[in-house]
Amino acid sequence: MIMKGQKISDRYQIIKSIGEGGMANVYLAYDTILDRNVAVKILRGDLSNDEKFVRRFQREALSASSLAHQNIVEVYDVGEDNGEYYIVMEYIEGKHLKNLIKKRGKLTLSEAVDIMLQITDGMSVAHDSYIIHRDIKPQNIMILENGLVKITDFGIAMAMNATQLTQTNSVMGSVHYLPPEQASGQGSTLQSDIYSMGIVMYELISGELPFRGDNAVEIALKHLKEPIPDIREVVPNVPTSIVNVIKKATAKNPKNRYSDARAMHDDLLTCLDESRSMEPIINFKHSENDADDTKIMKIVKTKKDEEKTLEKENKKVNKDEEVIVKEIRGEDLKKQNKLLIILAFVFTGLIVGITSVVVLIPIITNGKQATIPDVSGLSISDAIKKLQDEGFTVSDKQEEISSTEIEEGKVVRTNPPANIKRKNGTEVTIYVSIGDTKITIEDYTGKSYLEIKGKLEALKLSVIIEKKDVEEGEEDKYEDGKIIEQSVKAGEKLSEGDTITLYIPNVISKYPNFTDGTWTITDVEDFADMYDLEVTIDYIETSDYEPGEIFYQSRPEGYQIVAGQTFRIRVAQAPTVEEPGEDECNRDEEGNCID
Repeated sequence: MIMKGQKISDRYQIIKSIGEGGMANVYLAYDTILDRNVAVKILRGDLSNDEKFVRRFQREALSASSLAHQNIVEVYDVGEDNGEYYIVMEYIEGKHLKNLIKKRGKLTLSEAVDIMLQITDGMSVAHDSYIIHRDIKPQNIMILENGLVKITDFGIAMAMNATQLTQTNSVMGSVHYLPPEQASGQGSTLQSDIYSMGIVMYELISGELPFRGDNAVEIALKHLKEPIPDIREVVPNVPTSIVNVIKKATAKNPKNRYSDARAMHDDLLTCLDESRSMEPIINFKHSENDADDTKIMKIVKTKKDEEKTLEKENKKVNKDEEVIVKEIRGEDLKKQNKLLIILAFVFTGLIVGITSVVVLIPIITNGKQATIPDVSGLSISDAIKKLQDEGFTVSDKQEEISSTEIEEGKVVRTNPPANIKRKNGTEVTIYVSIGDTKITIEDYTGKSYLEIKGKLEALKLSVIIEKKDVEEGEEDKYEDGKIIEQSVKAGEKLSEGDTITLYIPNVISKYPNFTDGTWTITDVEDFADMYDLEVTIDYIETSDYEPGEIFYQSRPEGYQIVAGQTFRIRVAQAPTVEEPGEDECNRDEEGNCID
């Protein structure tokens, strides 16, 4: 069991557990040599003695280590320590795309397309090298606070056996994105990743999965047989260009899908253009029903007949393939069908496993392999010589990277990383130190946020400005537009692209007591103008208050002011005194009434 504080290979000190998976557990660790946090994935103890799983785990590292792209999690190191097999990766401070979907539900079209553009951009690099992910799903895609997407777990999802297909905790998360050809046991191609990305895009826009079921097998069969639902049934007014991207990506027949991730990426680039909003729905050139003439077992359920006990009928499926259709009453029918399905997946799992071995053995054994030497700390010329002496070629293009440990001009690391085996002749890229380029953060409180924002952005930091509420009456402590707090403490260091949040005051204004005898109607009207409020004035005749005195307000003292609100005041007005009317009579010269 891995404990907090434990060191892996006397280098990676475990800080805490950050995730558990079907094959491996993931820990946040501190790299004591390069002074940085990393993610360490360690093969589960119950699998580390299983040679098949160990090979699969190492294959993930070998696949991912050759990929260099901003949308793919970088692999730094791979090794074994006292029987613990591990991979050291870039530590991502973000959340899974699945968590975002659960929190937000459906995303806007522009958000969904932006995320898919990043995913397909990263996958294009993999597909260019003919590396198939095999397990594209939101749980394997991280999204950072600045919106950057990172794809994880390359190569981890090789052929799963039939037993795993029935385990809720191991495959249920993947089966929702399972391409039909994988479900039928044909193996994976580049188009398999395209199908999974199409399902992810459907989920991002609709907030829900296209296929659901009571178990993994039922969902897998829907991927095999049922066309993806029209997304406009869930989200009306989706442009047909978006519908076409999803439809083409999730075609049952791989021949109808995009050829690779780059083709899908290119289509996504223009899918929100106004000129494409009303394009016609795409028609496929190849049949969707008999993709590649694949023969797939089909289980048909007929209606229950209380009077009959058992009958058989033969039905033609895919030319001359016959399927036995059994009708059994009650629970017997469910048990028989479930058994048939499990047996079918056991069979296809065995076929996929055998095929994988046949395909992989030539790849693994082809060519002599050597261990990439550790050239960190060497000069460029010495590093090149050492790599070439071991039979590797060195890329003409060198990458620059900041380092707090390696002096400027010396080699920090290589890609593929040191201490892993690669075929002789493999091209190795050298990463050269440009020294410590981290930015030391100062105390910015009391300074203009505009000035500091410009200064930090010039240093290529991401700056977020947020307002922080302060009580009315305390505003004298702060100046408008001046920083009152910052997310990164003074003295800490940030690298290019890191984020810092600067807080400026947001005074919470409250209603005063208009009835204390000091407020006039003009004062109240000026107050309403200042805070963008609407005021209604009622004049009430009463002798209980002095004329012109405000004796009522609809929003009480201390109530928070929100722009656009309406409030009412009542103002005392002196009662009207009626003058006595003149008598309706004739009067004499002395004023006396004459009848």
